Amino acid sequence: MFAEPAPAGEAGLGELDHLLGLHPAPALQPEDLPGLPVYEQFIPVLEARPPVRFLIPGFQKFGCAECHRPEELAAGAAERLKKTITQIERFIPDTQPVPVKQYIIQPYTDDLLRPGQLAHATFDTIRIFPAAVIIDARAYGGQTHLHETLHLAQPFLGHVNELEAYGLNVRSDPRFLLLNYPYFSDVVQVFFEPGLKDMIRHWFERGVREDRQVPREVQWFLMGFDEEALARLKKAVTRLVPVLEAASRLYRERPWLTAYLSEQTGVRSLVLDLAAVQRLDLPPLGHPDKREAAFDVFDRQMMRDDNTRLGYVIDRKQEALMTLKYTTGPKDPQERLALYFHYLKARFFDEEGNLKLEARNPEDFKNFLERKRRDLQRMAAYPALTPIERQGALRLVEQIGRRLAQESPP
Repeated sequence: MFAEPAPAGEAGLGELDHLLGLHPAPALQPEDLPGLPVYEQFIPVLEARPPVRFLIPGFQKFGCAECHRPEELAAGAAERLKKTITQIERFIPDTQPVPVKQYIIQPYTDDLLRPGQLAHATFDTIRIFPAAVIIDARAYGGQTHLHETLHLAQPFLGHVNELEAYGLNVRSDPRFLLLNYPYFSDVVQVFFEPGLKDMIRHWFERGVREDRQVPREVQWFLMGFDEEALARLKKAVTRLVPVLEAASRLYRERPWLTAYLSEQTGVRSLVLDLAAVQRLDLPPLGHPDKREAAFDVFDRQMMRDDNTRLGYVIDRKQEALMTLKYTTGPKDPQERLALYFHYLKARFFDEEGNLKLEARNPEDFKNFLERKRRDLQRMAAYPALTPIERQGALRLVEQIGRRLAQESPP
């Protein structure tokens, strides 16, 4: 399951930097896109499924033809997509067949694929930069494709999508846990590897070359790292896998509510935290006398709806942990995290251990769905969206509308 280590060292970094320099992505505005010549080919990717539409807009305009043949690029993309879909349906056997209808190799930036992104999954469509294809092949071992393709098979939007997709990346290579630690670090720190925070600090302390076009995250990934620490992390990920699977099931059973609660609390790891509490023995408390006061702090923070009502982006778990640190304690950060997981057990589970998920403020939940619907409507109106993407956006708009009708009293 685990990927081979990426080539490291200055030579590997220099080669990747050279290749990325050959594939710049100029910025285009919506008015620049109509009439842009597009290479198009339909290729069957998996048996008994419709062929996928592969597009390279501006293939001639942006100089791609100087080094590449479009049919070879499309064939390579189809082969990567076949491998990726097979992996996803093996890792998450109860997922729907991945509904990829369109794959766009996009040699420019716009509002749908912006600078700093490697790729983006819209509706039934994957958009990816040529430079990102190179990074995926030479550094990430196909994990960008795995991440974005999974998004197409997910039931809703938000932190829950990223948690599940990064969870697949982590299962393939533990270094992704360090790169994307906010989704996983508290569960791993408390239940599997107490030295994780030091690993994260050492990971990001390593200097990067600012004069390179290789993104900082890719440079960290390519650098050598403490092999003993990586071995410990790999063992922790192996033990984490059942919790990741439980979090995936929870999200897919309750997509609307888990998406809402993750956004309302600002806790990107919330679904994983709940799955850990459901499956694992809670850590002992060194200061049980702090329990009641700590629960009150967590409840005041976690039940606030500022994030969804006012559009804030605040991690209420971290706010509560900071409040405990500077008020009632305990002073040990591991003990404060342990209290957080005990709070989740008391707040979200009944005496039989059954998970209780609810929106304490039903009106705020409805407003959350309304905002998602408006965002999707705006996206569907974007003039450069392809018909396939627009149809997918409007389909989700309709689904949200039906859910809102259920939430509203007759």
